[in-house]
Amino acid sequence: MPKIVDHERRRDEIALVACRVVAEYGFEQATIVRIARAAGYTTGMVAHYFDTKQDIIIAALRLILRRVEERLTRSGAGGQPDLLALLAEALPLDETRYTECAFWIAFWGQVPADRRLKRINAGLHREYLRLFERCLARGWRQWRRWPAATREQVLRSVVTFINGVTASTVASRNEWPAAGQIAQLRLQLQLLHAWAMSGARAAAAFNS
Repeated sequence: MPKIVDHERRRDEIALVACRVVAEYGFEQATIVRIARAAGYTTGMVAHYFDTKQDIIIAALRLILRRVEERLTRSGAGGQPDLLALLAEALPLDETRYTECAFWIAFWGQVPADRRLKRINAGLHREYLRLFERCLARGWRQWRRWPAATREQVLRSVVTFINGVTASTVASRNEWPAAGQIAQLRLQLQLLHAWAMSGARAAAAFNS
């Protein structure tokens, strides 16, 4: 009886290996040959699933976003979630998340010179924003009572901060241990929450 191949799983396996190869060798040195060798496949097998290296990279980006979403959803399941613990799932706290983040940073370096990657990055960024907006809405009971402009500023500040910590950790890992990343995220959330609440109180006082 012929072996049944799960093609979607195999695509994900190749994409995940591509993350590790890019994180270790950089974008330019992450050739299809190197990715295939690291995955234990022939280049012909990889070419069966992906036409170009760029297609592998795009599949890897979508896989990472899906994995981040799964972690955030799993961490926030069951009642009111701890927002700090929830958002910390997106930080490069362990080897797996560091590899994902290192890959993402390498991808960002390619975006300015490639129109297709710019469009893809814009779409992924919108998905990323929606994902974190759901996290904030679940983690802060006051979220939906804040003005839309306040929510937008808080959301973008959180995402910008996480991206900044991610880039800093990839660039200087020893200077950003997991505890330090979490401490800075805690401070950022406290400051943003206090800022949003003070604005809401001022608006209520003005309208009363």
